[in-house]
Amino acid sequence: MAAIDDRIKGDISKSDVFLYMKGTPMFPQCGFSARVIQMLTHMGVPFNSANVLEDDELRDGIKSFSQWPTIPQLYVKGEFVGGCDIVTEMFQSGELESLLKESGVPVKA
Repeated sequence: MAAIDDRIKGDISKSDVFLYMKGTPMFPQCGFSARVIQMLTHMGVPFNSANVLEDDELRDGIKSFSQWPTIPQLYVKGEFVGGCDIVTEMFQSGELESLLKESGVPVKA
């Protein structure tokens, strides 16, 4: 399990905003992943992602890494933010934009 943890740590440290999702940003393969992509895109936030459907080890590994049972999972500056429901609530309340700005991530007003 250490190798997958190292890979995840590498992913989330190389990118200010990283999304573990089902599918790709252009072709999300679940509604929850699509919704998180929509919010990030709406705010003009640059992000990287990994498709957990291409890698069973990653799909299982990210769940144990974050202690969170579902995909998608959003990370900002290496910190786990949450899944779709949490990200949606934060987006609607303005909390997500604040978190991104405080983290030095460019956000389109």
